[in-house]
Amino acid sequence: LALYRPGPMESGMLDDFVKRKHGEAEITYAFKELEPILAPTYGVIVYQEQVMQIVQAIGGFSLGGADLVRRAMGKKIKEEMDRLKGEFVKGAEAKGLNGQKADDLFELIVKFAGYGFNKSHSAAYAYVTFQTAYLKAYYPAEFMAALLTSEESNVDKIVRYIDEIKRINIDTLPPSINKSTKEFSVVKNEGHDGIIFGLGAIKGVGGAAIENIIAERDAKGEFKSMDDFVSRIDPFKVNK
Repeated sequence: LALYRPGPMESGMLDDFVKRKHGEAEITYAFKELEPILAPTYGVIVYQEQVMQIVQAIGGFSLGGADLVRRAMGKKIKEEMDRLKGEFVKGAEAKGLNGQKADDLFELIVKFAGYGFNKSHSAAYAYVTFQTAYLKAYYPAEFMAALLTSEESNVDKIVRYIDEIKRINIDTLPPSINKSTKEFSVVKNEGHDGIIFGLGAIKGVGGAAIENIIAERDAKGEFKSMDDFVSRIDPFKVNK
């Protein structure tokens, strides 16, 4: 999930990860010290925590120094990154490691700075992604109704979501003063689940008007005609 974003996708890191995971590309490490750090992600730098481990293992940075690298990456301060690169290469050479390889590795880290993601953030997003994917797969009408309600004032997103609803063969029904609630909701339509338009998504219809319509409908039953509707609602709350 941390790689499925514009930065890593444009850089080719996502493709590298997938190919290595499926054995279609060789997993290599510039230094053997990197294997325990990058083995879980098939040799690809994915998380900010891995960068902090790398600069400690290869460049000899302290944990505090590694955190400075993380901060500099986040702020994309070139001068600071250049200074840290010099320290990184010098530290690698002090460990008897190849300076040019260390230089190349730091350039890879700089490239990573354009899309770095921390692991806890990734885990939180993955958890929500799994939950929403499950709900859409097993409760598609309820999920899409909730999604529409969450964006009821955004016309562009409403249009996009309705296109998706049509794609997965769920009926969409127009608003009804006798059936609609404030939110988009799931109703039976000819034996199948359908989603009826929420009154709250109708431009110009305020909350007080919706509450009055629903309260009157719940108290005395459905409206029989336009005359019945006009005679029963509060004209000070429903005035358009």
